[in-house]
Amino acid sequence: MATVTTYYLEMNSPDQLKDKPRPPGLAIIEAELKEYRFNRYLYQLVGEQWHWTDKLTLPDAAWKTYAENDNLRTWVAYYKGSIAGYFELQQQDNNQVEIAYFGLAPEYIGLGFGGYLLSTAIKHAWSLEGTERVWVHTCTLDHDRALTNYQARGFNLYKQQEE
Repeated sequence: MATVTTYYLEMNSPDQLKDKPRPPGLAIIEAELKEYRFNRYLYQLVGEQWHWTDKLTLPDAAWKTYAENDNLRTWVAYYKGSIAGYFELQQQDNNQVEIAYFGLAPEYIGLGFGGYLLSTAIKHAWSLEGTERVWVHTCTLDHDRALTNYQARGFNLYKQQEE
């Protein structure tokens, strides 16, 4: 089995954000009404190609506990009425916000949506009350430009781990 490298990145100030402009036709809307089945669908839609399997075997009750928790918020990117991607922000007790999940649906990769979607995620993370740090992790199983996108938006690598 191949070695998987996980990269942990952080941003300690909103001033670190290197914003990317919105591509025409892309809209990002918060899913204000929590529905765990929707989060599960987004996880499958975006994660299938990257072998996101950690949560696929979770029972409905575990999904509900995760996705409908007050500390989790979900935004969805739409292009011409279709789901182009999403991100989840998880507020943590120590004034940190994790970009828990982030990605594009397969047919929207390469259209210039990722930088703007990530910029939007970062802005929303910093807008949450008390945020002192925003962090995310990615790995070598994700898109080959994922790490580059995070760093291009202003994240700094603080830990690297091989498994």
